[in-house]
Amino acid sequence: MKHIFLVFIFTCTLFAGVIKTPVLSVDEEKQLATIEIANINMGITGFLVHRVSKNNSTILRSLEVVSFDKETQIATLKMADFAQLRQNSLPLGKWKPTVGDIAILAFGYSRALLVAPTEDIYYRITSAAEQVQWVHPDLFATILSFSGHPTPLAEDFTKMSIGAAAGLIFFYLDKKLYTVDAKSLKVINISVAPLEQEGAQLPFYSRVEEIEANWFGEGSDELESYEPYYFELLIENNPENAQLLEFYNDFKSEQTDD
Repeated sequence: MKHIFLVFIFTCTLFAGVIKTPVLSVDEEKQLATIEIANINMGITGFLVHRVSKNNSTILRSLEVVSFDKETQIATLKMADFAQLRQNSLPLGKWKPTVGDIAILAFGYSRALLVAPTEDIYYRITSAAEQVQWVHPDLFATILSFSGHPTPLAEDFTKMSIGAAAGLIFFYLDKKLYTVDAKSLKVINISVAPLEQEGAQLPFYSRVEEIEANWFGEGSDELESYEPYYFELLIENNPENAQLLEFYNDFKSEQTDD
């Protein structure tokens, strides 16, 4: 058990630092940029900062790591509109991304939400990583109630990430801990954590007794099963992750055998 938590603490430390590095190239037509970096995981998100004067800068784009070449140590970043701080009452600048702009990645990775099936597992994991600023699941449950989603959708996790300034989500599924970027929902690490689990609180452990539901629409139904739903949510956002798919198939096989 001690080994499990040491692995988990190492994982949290690995993703705790913000990455700041200049942009090497920009392709406006394809909305791509490149940076040089020793190592980086796919799916890590961030934003592009452009200096407009000596003392002023602005955020131009959202960024997501979409490829990395280990030999050249070049990472390719997908750019998209940055809407998190949008203010419709203010004019938009006409600045464009340029070489030398600063890519800031893994921002907010020191804050995280843990989606866990039981209170015991939640407290075992969070108490093992006190260096992480944990967003309490009660807050996420409240966000779901405002949205009328007793079944969490990808957009709900994005909303939580922006509102709580949390960069990571940890999902505990079938004795493994999945480290996921909160905005892209890309799996960036998987740790083995064989904790004893008795049942599952739906949609996840929190102290909120009931999450309000909309009359209709996606997310308005009560979640019926814990692991299958979150596995499918991750697979939907990580269709090329062979390890994730393998673990899901193993889980389904175990359920069939039982």
